[in-house]
Order: sequence, then structure tokens, then C-alpha cells
Amino acid sequence: MWPLDPSRKEVLRFAVSCRVLTLMLQALFNAIIPDHHAEAFSPPRLAPSGSVDQLVEGLLSGLSHWDAEHFLFIAEHGYVYEHNFAFFPGFPLALWVGTELLRPLWGLLSLRSCLLISVALFNSLFSVLAAVALHDLGCLVLHCPRQAFYGALLFCLSPANVFLAAGYSEALFALLTFSAMGQLERHRSWTSGLLFALATGVRSNGLVNVGFLVHSQCQGFFSSLMVLSPLRPLLKLMGSVFLSVLALGLPFALFQYYAYTQFCLPGSAHPIPKPLLQLAVDKGYRIAEGNEPPWCSWQLPLVYSYIQDIYWNVGFLRYYELKQVPNFLLAAPVAILVVWATWTYVTTHPWLCLTLGMQRSKNSETQEKPEPGFLSPRVFVYLVHAAGLLLFGGLCMHVQVLTRFLGSSTPIVYWFPAHLLQDQEPLLRSLETVPWKPLAGDSPSGQKVPRNPIMGLLYNWKTCSLVTQCILGYFLTYWLLGLLLHCNFLPWT
Repeated sequence: MWPLDPSRKEVLRFAVSCRVLTLMLQALFNAIIPDHHAEAFSPPRLAPSGSVDQLVEGLLSGLSHWDAEHFLFIAEHGYVYEHNFAFFPGFPLALWVGTELLRPLWGLLSLRSCLLISVALFNSLFSVLAAVALHDLGCLVLHCPRQAFYGALLFCLSPANVFLAAGYSEALFALLTFSAMGQLERHRSWTSGLLFALATGVRSNGLVNVGFLVHSQCQGFFSSLMVLSPLRPLLKLMGSVFLSVLALGLPFALFQYYAYTQFCLPGSAHPIPKPLLQLAVDKGYRIAEGNEPPWCSWQLPLVYSYIQDIYWNVGFLRYYELKQVPNFLLAAPVAILVVWATWTYVTTHPWLCLTLGMQRSKNSETQEKPEPGFLSPRVFVYLVHAAGLLLFGGLCMHVQVLTRFLGSSTPIVYWFPAHLLQDQEPLLRSLETVPWKPLAGDSPSGQKVPRNPIMGLLYNWKTCSLVTQCILGYFLTYWLLGLLLHCNFLPWT
């Protein structure tokens, strides 16, 4: 898929090491710290568990908490309850494929154990491939191999690490999104559109990615005006935009239609096991065989909007309450990072931003060489995407999810810290005179710098700049704290 040059090999090695360490630590933390009794979705187990199942549960149950339980439940039973439709089918479908691959073990393991193993294996694979895809994307966009390398290594230490390992859809979404972006940078619009559409089937914010396709098509339109009459390029642009919106909107529309057939059309419901029916009675969950839900009579019957409103209380400024201050503090670092990145970019390229990335300077005849790295003009559309996600998430969502929301959706969260490290860390700057390769052997006197520069900075923590300590401190603290809290049903969602 990607040629394995030395930098990609190091990204791959480091990503695999981080995934293995993550699985080991979640098992350790889950074993030594008792689970908090949280008010979370907890369906009954329908199949008996043997000794091997108990072993799997002991090793991997830390990956099944909070929203992960919904994904596991959907993969095992389908969309039984109305609120299950808050979770898109792409990831449960991947878990179902995993259980089919484990079919030879069905006599030894329960379906639940097979699902947990699928989570551990698939999300490890997805996150490793996402790191390589991010490195590939960085090389294409930044034209600065060092920053692309640093950004991919930082992704391996993502503050959203626990959600890339647990039974959440973030790892698959990041892989599909970064891969789609890379294909678009190679001008493979059809492949990119397919990958973006698949990403929309995994997470709802995949719909926003249509902006990348539209921006690319607008760039082609303005370029063609130089040599063609405007009518033909305009018709082509309108057709391309229509197809892009249709392709990315189709998975969402089909999912909403499936919910409509289950809850709003008589005779469409499937049989539900008695223990799950009893859970619905005990907890007040709505099932398809009950009364018709109010959203069925809406002019545009979208179950997703209804669930976010009624079950999760998601809406404009609804989370702005005094009791939510700790959650705002939890989301503050990633928000500051994106705001800082936006300010840095806009103040460097004001005219580029005013022209929506179409023109680098007021003098259209100027042919200056684009600046490499984070400040490259090609980063503009990625920055707008990140800023838009932050604005929507900060105003309309539960703000504590911003870390995983942004960490799995935008490369800016990794490219801007990589830019800061390269620009403000003396240890890295002193090595930029060396021909490009992952940092090795030759290092300043008294300092250890292995092939992995991020590890080199950690080895020499005391001599690092304040910016470096803040960046790596944030990434590592959230990396570890997320594992410690999330895997024991403590508030880290």
C-alpha cells in the first residue's frame, strides 16, 4: 500500500509498539483498579461463559466500557433499541466480520469474547494503518518530511489514545479519513469519494468531509477559467458537487431510512430475546414493537437528530452549565491547540484565507515558491475543517468528547505540534543540518537521540524547551490518564 522508506518503517514500528503497550496497560489498570459503578448502558449476557471467556473478559473488558458497549451490543444483536441508532453501522459491521474470521474458535469462545478479540485486533490494526496514512498525507501536503514524520509519531501518542484502542469507531474513522485525504491529494477523486463515503458510514461527522471534495473541485474550476469559457467548467463543477454530496450523504440517508422502516412501518420489527425485552421495560428503552415514536411523523423523519436531542441532550449551548466546568477544562488543551494553529496560519496568510485558499497573494502574477510545512498554502482546507469541527463541537456537543472528536478527524491536531517542535525545539533544530533520515546515532554531546525523535525528546526531557514539554506532557498525560480512567468506568468519555 505504501513503500516502506526508513521514516515509514519507524512510524510503523512505533505505532505497533504503542498499540501493544496500550493493550497491556489497559489490562493491568482494569485488573488492579475496581470498576466504578457508572450509570451506563449494560445489557445482559445471553450466552453462558466458560473459563476461556472469563480469561478474555479479564484481559480485554477494559475495551468494552461506555459507548463501546453500544457498538458491541449492535454487532451482536443488531439495532434493538431506539437509542442504538446514535451509533453508525460501519464499525459494528467490521466487528461482525471479525467474529466471522474467528469462526473456528466459536466452539471455545462465546460471541462476546470473539467481539472483544475483534476490537483489540482490528482497532490496533486500524490505528497503526492510520498512523502510516497520516505520514503519507503529511508528505503530500506539507512537503516537509520532518514535520510529516513528527506528526505521525505524535498520532501514535494521541491524547485520544484510549478511544483508538477501545471498542469505539475512532480508529476506523481516522484510517478512512486520512486515506481519503491522501487519495484526494493524489487527484484520485473517485477513490477519495468512496473512502469518504465509507467514513460517513462509520461516524456522522464524516458528512463534513464533503468540503474537501468541493474545495478541490472549486480549485479545478478556477484553474480551468484561465483557458476555457466559464459555462462548461461551471456545469462540470455543479455536477461534481452534486455527486459529492450524494455520495457522502447516501450512507447517512440509508441508515436513517433503515431506522424508519424498523420503527415507523408496521411489521418490520425483528424478534427480540426476552432478557432484552425485560431490559427495555426496566430502563424505559423504546423498541420497534412499542408505540410509534414522535419523529416518525416529522416532515423529515431523522432518528439521529431525535436521539441526540432527547437521549443525549445535544444542542446549541445546552452544555454551558456551571457543573460542566470540569469537562470544559478537559477539552481545553485540544481547543487551545486548534485555536492557536488557526491564529498562526491566518496571521501568516491573511490574503490566502480571504480568498478561501484560491490565491496566495494580492498579486496574482506572483509565482513565489510555497512555504513548506504547516504554513504551506495546501494546509488551508485542513485548517478550515479543524476550526469548523471545533466551533460546532464547542457550541453544540458534549465538550469532553472534543479530544477524540478532533483527534480522529483532523491532521491539524498533529501537524501543528509537529510544526512547533521543529520550529522551537533546539534539539531538533540542531539536527536539521543532517541529510533527511529518521534521527539516529549522530547526536549532540551528552544527549541521547534514537531513531525516533519523539523518544529522543523524552530521553532528554530536562533540556527540552517549555513548548516541547507542554506538547509532550499533554499528549502523554492524556494517553495514560485516558487508559487509567476509561478502562475502569471512570469519567473519561
